[in-house]
This record gives sequence, C-alpha cells and structure tokens, in this order.
Amino acid sequence: MFGSQSSLVMYDEEYQQIVDLAEKLLREANSKAVFLVDRNGQLMAATGETEHLDTTSLASLTAGNIAATGGLAKLIGEKEFSILFHEGEKDNIHISIVADRVILVVIFDHRSSLGLVRLRVKKASDALGDLFEELARKSSTVGTRGGPKNPFAEITDDDIDNLFR
Repeated sequence: MFGSQSSLVMYDEEYQQIVDLAEKLLREANSKAVFLVDRNGQLMAATGETEHLDTTSLASLTAGNIAATGGLAKLIGEKEFSILFHEGEKDNIHISIVADRVILVVIFDHRSSLGLVRLRVKKASDALGDLFEELARKSSTVGTRGGPKNPFAEITDDDIDNLFR
C-alpha cells in the first residue's frame, strides 16, 4: 500500500510548512476542510471547517478506506487506487495518497467542483511530495551525525517484557 515504511522526524518548521500548504489548498480549491493523515490513521494536520468534525475518527476511517480499496485494487491486479472520490448530497470527499506516505483529504461542497479540487490537489501533492522527500532525507541522517535520535530505538522486546514482569 504505502511504499515507504520508515518513520519521519518532523520539527515545528516542517509542520508549519505542511499547515501552510494545506491552508493554501483550502483557499485555492474553495474547499471546506483539508486534512493530512499518516499511513497509520493519525491526523497530522487539519485546516478549515473542522470544529464540527470528529477529526480523530475521520483520520482513522480514511486510513481504513485506503487499506480497503488497496485490497480491492490487488484483487483486480492493480497496485493501488491513488485517488478516491466520494460524492454526497451536500459534501464530497476527495482522498489521495501523497508521496506514498500520507493521505490528503479534501472536503468540499457546491462552492467548488471536482475538476478544480483535482487540479489544486495535484499542485499541492507535488509540493507536499517534495517536502516529505526532504523530511525523509533529514530523517535518514538524524542520529548518524551525532544529532538527536529515536530514544526508543535501542529498546528490545525483552526489555519491555522485563519491565512488565
């Protein structure tokens, strides 16, 4: 489903860049809300009309939706479906996979169109893809040059078992 399983280290600067790109997409696509969700269903960023939404459930259900359609894709011989679209009576959801790492969710209504959303998502996906590539490069070098590293990297299953005995 997702090509890269490595974890990313993200600092405030990168997070703000992600939020800025999401807000730009929100404006340019004339959408109601934009979310970025990681492959595990964790909400990374949200902008727009989110106050009446259960964003935690939305994030986990979106990841489940991607997983389910990934299974469908494999059944018919496809690698994956990288774009999903759900049309409702009032609101629509456009879901796409960005850089094989994150899920971009755009919620929009009659004030926008699928064509506009797809066009703006493509542009935003390219920018987000570049950002996540840079994050992956940074993450792969963190700890190798004496910088901060994952404090849990050296903990083994035996250590965890001993802790809870």
